[in-house]
Amino acid sequence: MTFIYEQHKIYVQDENGKIIVNATFPLIKDGVVVIDHTYVDPSLRGQGVASELMHHVYKHIKSLGFQAVATCPYAVVWFKKHQEYKDIINEEVQTHMAPECQI
Repeated sequence: MTFIYEQHKIYVQDENGKIIVNATFPLIKDGVVVIDHTYVDPSLRGQGVASELMHHVYKHIKSLGFQAVATCPYAVVWFKKHQEYKDIINEEVQTHMAPECQI
């Protein structure tokens, strides 16, 4: 599976060019992105692809020198389960998110 990196998006396409794995993380303020969407095609679910995607998202955001907050439900849960990756979370901004987004 080949992950394609763009500034605020990581995705995978199938052989027909259809996006089958996707994460977006637009800039919300200087140096801070919001992980607002993740998607894994139903044919790939249950195989660890979403977690692999989040590892790519984490590494990419960190390599760009950005901090992050998460509003995507999967991303919020992923960071709760993977506390060792919370170093990119901007705690100040994240605490102002809705209660269901607290990590």
